[in-house]
Amino acid sequence: MDLAPLSRIDGTLINVVTVLTGSLLGVLVRQHISARMQKIIVQGVGLVTLFIGFSMASSLSKAAAGAFDGVILGLLALVGGGLLGEALQLEERLESFGDLLKKKFRGGGGFTEGFVAASLLFCIGPMTLIGSINNGLLGDPTLLLIKSTLDGLSSLALAASFGPGVAFSALVVLVYQGGISLAAGGLAAAIPDPAADPRVLLVTGVGGLMILGLGINLLELTRIRVASFLPALLLAPLFWALAKVLS
Repeated sequence: MDLAPLSRIDGTLINVVTVLTGSLLGVLVRQHISARMQKIIVQGVGLVTLFIGFSMASSLSKAAAGAFDGVILGLLALVGGGLLGEALQLEERLESFGDLLKKKFRGGGGFTEGFVAASLLFCIGPMTLIGSINNGLLGDPTLLLIKSTLDGLSSLALAASFGPGVAFSALVVLVYQGGISLAAGGLAAAIPDPAADPRVLLVTGVGGLMILGLGINLLELTRIRVASFLPALLLAPLFWALAKVLS
């Protein structure tokens, strides 16, 4: 199927608009609510984020490769990715980028925290991966339209607590999600059915564990360096392929 580049990323463009719109509304609301209300909003988002993470992580049980259990593969990918991410200082780099935006646009307190939290929340998940592949392969933005609605509501809640930094996560959504959609043409032969492919399920499960970490951060239970685990999303399908060969 020969699709025009714009039709491959129309879902992503709509997603960007909903994040920006939700963030704008959140910033306007923020001016009229107390710090206590801002905190309870973040806690609400944190609890829902935990639920999403648990739901996604359950995909690991469906991602076995021969004799190798999906949970074990997920653990290997997460630990390996975390070590690689620490070596590359991904957490610091993402925060530095947020600080740079904060300085350039004169953002207030919570700017970087909002940018980092929103970027991770909006870009890690099955809807991001499967939706982007479907949009790029088939020109079908349905999943990304659903994701856009959820992200718009989440960006409103996050911006009401953290401020305008949340809006700049739209840049990350555009580059990451749009990049997957544009590259999806090359995945047609390798992933004919993304929703049922064990490699996608493994990536979804690993991403779910990262989302759990983000939810824990939002609830301020402890501090998990979620960005350092990002390489795990790339390592997961590689570990699956290796396990398949060894089985």
